[in-house]
Amino acid sequence: MEKIGFIGLGIMGAPMAGHLLDAGYTVITTDHRSKAPADLVAKGLKTVTGNNAVAKAADIIITMVPDTPQVDEVLFGENGVAAGLSNGKLVVDMSSISPIATKEFAKNVNALGCDYLDAPVSGGEVGAKAASLTIMVGGEEKPFERAKPVFEKMGKNITLVGPNSVGQTTKVANQIVVALTIEAVAEALVFASKAGADPAKVRQALMGGLASSRILEVHGERMIKRTFAPGFRIELHQKDLNLALEGAKSLGVSLPNTSTTQQLFNSCAANGGGKDDHSGLVKALERMAGHDVA
Repeated sequence: MEKIGFIGLGIMGAPMAGHLLDAGYTVITTDHRSKAPADLVAKGLKTVTGNNAVAKAADIIITMVPDTPQVDEVLFGENGVAAGLSNGKLVVDMSSISPIATKEFAKNVNALGCDYLDAPVSGGEVGAKAASLTIMVGGEEKPFERAKPVFEKMGKNITLVGPNSVGQTTKVANQIVVALTIEAVAEALVFASKAGADPAKVRQALMGGLASSRILEVHGERMIKRTFAPGFRIELHQKDLNLALEGAKSLGVSLPNTSTTQQLFNSCAANGGGKDDHSGLVKALERMAGHDVA
């Protein structure tokens, strides 16, 4: 059984690493940033000093950090993963980052005699805890097949969508759909509530028709019950929509509703809600309506 290095034990990474430990994998992380979660240590999580030491100790190195600069730093910064790589190792970035930067990261790792997969995920904290994440993979077939048994301990819908960077492109597309659907659910519930309807009953009725969706189910309930602890933070979704809008500009593509939804996220962040769950987008619409869903 291959040894797994796992860098980035946050809201998503910690339960993902936990599933690997439960499956019997040796999992190694770095003590560089913060103390390792006690529950993972109790399951056998090993710690070393430095990302390069993680790479030396592991066969497959997974990164799960917030944004492109953090992946760059983890891989190629001082005492980074690249410094500990040797021929035949596999680097898997499961963060959600720039497709353009991903191409360069893959090229640089390949030059060291190692394989690279970009494998961003969808499903949020709930999916990470339930090991039901959707995993969108960019890379070659052989390293994908090598990593697939590891992916299967963390997710359910696992797809090799194309070469390096296409996994990240797919994740950006996913985040467009998620953001716009959250916005649509928020508009519907604000409208219904201000019209005098019970938003909980409206949501229940909509769940039985064509408007039904996982976002209406989960995020609609959050909007009604005012449970905005993340899940997936608004500030992270802002980052993902920035990637979408930057990509659209370079491609000559118009994404008008993505742009509008980003402005609503910006409004939330400007009012202190950047660390709220992305379902907190409803607060921007509530401010404009002068009416709270609840």
